[in-house]
Amino acid sequence: MFRFGLGLANWSERWFPDPLVFALLGIVVVFMVGLLLRQSPAKLAIQGGKNFWSLVPFTMQMVMIIVGGYVVASTPLVYRAIHGLAGIPKTPRGAVAMVALFSMLTSLISWGLSLIFSGLFVRELAHRVKGMDYRAAGAAAYLGLGAVWAMGLSSSAAMLMATKSAMPPSLFNISGLIPLTQTLFLWQSIATTVVLILLSVLIVYLSTPSPENARTAESYGIQYEPIRSSLEVRSKPGEWLEYSPLLTILVAALLCWYLVDVFCTSPQGGLAVLDLNTYNLMFITVGLLLHWRPKRFMRAVSECIPATGGVLIQFPFYAVIFGMIVGTGIADALSRLFASISTHNTYPLLVAMYSAVLGVFIPSGGSKWVIEAPYVLQAANLHQVHLGWVVQIYNASEALPNLVNPFWMLPLLGILKLKARDIVGYGVLQLMVHIPVVFFLCWLFALYIPYLPPVR
Repeated sequence: MFRFGLGLANWSERWFPDPLVFALLGIVVVFMVGLLLRQSPAKLAIQGGKNFWSLVPFTMQMVMIIVGGYVVASTPLVYRAIHGLAGIPKTPRGAVAMVALFSMLTSLISWGLSLIFSGLFVRELAHRVKGMDYRAAGAAAYLGLGAVWAMGLSSSAAMLMATKSAMPPSLFNISGLIPLTQTLFLWQSIATTVVLILLSVLIVYLSTPSPENARTAESYGIQYEPIRSSLEVRSKPGEWLEYSPLLTILVAALLCWYLVDVFCTSPQGGLAVLDLNTYNLMFITVGLLLHWRPKRFMRAVSECIPATGGVLIQFPFYAVIFGMIVGTGIADALSRLFASISTHNTYPLLVAMYSAVLGVFIPSGGSKWVIEAPYVLQAANLHQVHLGWVVQIYNASEALPNLVNPFWMLPLLGILKLKARDIVGYGVLQLMVHIPVVFFLCWLFALYIPYLPPVR
């Protein structure tokens, strides 16, 4: 395992392209698929271009997840926790395994927090644990996004299906309301999550290079840069409010009031309002409070902005792919194909395979589910497969391509000052083990969860 992982890491450093190449290549591949399905080249081009800006609101939500995760992870309180945790492991192998564990546990709360927390954790460990392979640690920090993030409260698909007001009417007519008790909190879902966490940590532990074979942070020319918690001395009278917690307290109190009201008054229950906007507001509010002073809060925001650059420029190109699939007959052709080539027993495996493949070209779990859900859930009704488990099949399998797709690596890479090619080799190793395990669990549990008609 160690030699194989090292070989993949060396291969990816030489041959893996920049993340933007994947976005541009995805456009070309989907365009060619459209032509094979006898779609008009002009329509494919027009629908793609028309949707170039269609994901701007979602792009901003993704950026704010990164910002929110960073401002919380970089607060003195949380950073002290990271600093304390970094003192626990004494060996490179133990350090990398610990990164993997905390990356996955934090991703169940927020994938944005997971990326930032894990990235800062790796930086601290690289400074403390001599001989730790920086590539393996970076790949371990990314496991939250590549293994279990969608099985927790970060799941855009599960949150969408539990919120009637967020669903397009056409989708609600197919699936009805699917509460979180029928998705995230199924015991089968929890069991799958536990298996994936344990498996991922084991792979990391066995594949981490020895100190003699490691490429450390120093070998990349990366110097340790602790997060500054102290502020410069105030020099101008106009800076008083920047250094005072007065405005922080007042604004945070107002936002907390709003959040409490949202959770208490939601007709679908408190969990139904845990959408991306609410999540982002919660993290921004907590970050504002924990930083205590506006000056420190804004400094944290400024520090994390470079990590958002890849998201800002690449999401519009993924929106082109979205437009070509939804705006033409590609989606309808896929729906007919699904119904014709599957049975009750084979359908779960088909959904898992398709969701994983589509995730290579559309790396956004939320946007991809909006595309996929109508025909996937319609076919699930025809084959009488539990709709909530279909959502979880999607969640477990759509995360698989994240292990090698560099799109969501961008914030982490910005913190670690690495390239995608530096860490993706270990992602390939994880992917090779995860694919059969995820597909088997998705198929196995589907056999024993009884079908429930849509609840409208």
